Amino acid sequence: MLTRQFTETEADDLLRCICFKTGPPRAVGVEVEWLVHDLHDPRLPVEHDRLAAAYASLRALPLRSALTVEPGGQLELSSLPAGSLMECVDSVAADLRAVRTALRARDLTLAGHGQDPWQPPRRFLHEPRYDAMEAHFDRTGPAGRAMMCASASVQVCLDAGYEEPGPLGFGRRWRLAHLLGAVLVAAFANSPWREGERTGWRSSRQAVWADIDPVRSLAPPLDAEPRAAWAAYVLDAPVMCVRCDDGPWDAPQGLTFREWLRSGEPRPATREDLDYHLTTLFPPVRPRGHLELRMIDAQPGEDGWIVPLAVTTALFDDQEAAETAYRAVKSLAERAGSAPAPRNPLWADAARSGLADPELREAAALCFAAALEALPRLGATPEVRAAVVAFTDRHVARGLSPADIPLAPAPGKDTPS
Repeated sequence: MLTRQFTETEADDLLRCICFKTGPPRAVGVEVEWLVHDLHDPRLPVEHDRLAAAYASLRALPLRSALTVEPGGQLELSSLPAGSLMECVDSVAADLRAVRTALRARDLTLAGHGQDPWQPPRRFLHEPRYDAMEAHFDRTGPAGRAMMCASASVQVCLDAGYEEPGPLGFGRRWRLAHLLGAVLVAAFANSPWREGERTGWRSSRQAVWADIDPVRSLAPPLDAEPRAAWAAYVLDAPVMCVRCDDGPWDAPQGLTFREWLRSGEPRPATREDLDYHLTTLFPPVRPRGHLELRMIDAQPGEDGWIVPLAVTTALFDDQEAAETAYRAVKSLAERAGSAPAPRNPLWADAARSGLADPELREAAALCFAAALEALPRLGATPEVRAAVVAFTDRHVARGLSPADIPLAPAPGKDTPS
C-alpha cells in the first residue's frame, strides 16, 4: 500500500477535476441489482453454500457486463458504457438471460424488489470492507445492515453533460437529477414490505438509505457550485475505514477525510485512500465523471428494469425532453426546502406516498409523456416504447407505484401479513 503523504490541496484539486467530466452526452450505462430467491418458494432462505455454488457457476459465463456480489448475496450486473440506449438494453438483457438460465438450473431466480419482502438482513460476504462497513453503520442503528444485505436497485449512469449552461449542461443536469430523483423514487417505488410486514412506505429501500448515516447518504448543497460542493462534501465526510495489511479495518469515530489529511493519523492518507473513500459515499446522485443516479428501486418482472433506464435516459439526453422535465420538476424545489436529499420533505413524501402524492403524480405524468416523445429520437425499439407505455398506463396514469400492486404470493402461499 502506498504511503506518500497526500495533501489537502491535492485532494481538493483532484476531486474538482474528476467529479464532472464534461462534453456531449453520449454514453449510457446501467447497474441492475437483484435479490436471489428460491425458484419455488421465495420465502425460503437460500443457504450460503447454495448461493456460493451458484455464483461460482455464473463467473464462468461469457458476460459483457461486470458481475459482482453484494454483501448480503444480492447479484449485480454493471454494463459497460454504451453508445446508445438500445446498445445498453440489448447487452444487459442478453447477460440477464444467461444468468437466469444458469440460476434456474439450480432452482434459483432473480427477484426484483427494492427491499427483500421476507428475509431479514444477513451477510453473505465476510471481508474487511464489509466488516468495517457493518461496524460503522451499527453505530447509528439497524438501517445500515438492511441497506447492505437486503436492498436492490436500478442505477442509471449518464454523462455529466456540457460545460456550458443549457438543458444539457452539467449544472442543469446536476440540479435536475436531485429534483427529478424524487419523481423517480415515487414512480418506481417497489418495496412496501420488509420481513413479512408492511412498513408504511412505498419505498422502504429509500427510507432505509435515508437513515443509514448522518452524512454519507446525503446530497451536497445544491445552491453551491457543483464541483466545489462535491469536493467539500467528500473531504468533510467521515472516514468509514482505514485500510491496513494486518488486522481489522477501522477508523476513529467522527474522523473526516479532511482531518485525516491534516493530522496524518492513524497513518498518512494517500491518493489511493481518497479513491477508496469515494466508494464508501452513497448520495442519491454520485458524480464519478459521469452521473450515477442511485435512487430507483429494483423493478418487478424480467424486463422491468428497462423502463426506468429508458425514461431516465430520455429525460436527460434528449434536449426537448430535458427542458420539459426541468420545467415539470422546478417547482418541487420549494417543497424540498433547504434540507439535502433524501432527507427533505419532497424525497420523504416520494418514498412514503409514491404516486399517490398529487404533485408527484402530475410531475411524473409530464415527464413520462416527454420521455415517450423522445424515445424514438433516441432509437428506442417499439418493444421498449411499448414497455414504457404499459408502465405509464398501469401506474402513472392511475397514480400507482409498483408498490401499490399486490405482491405475488409464493405457490400455495398467502401474501405477507
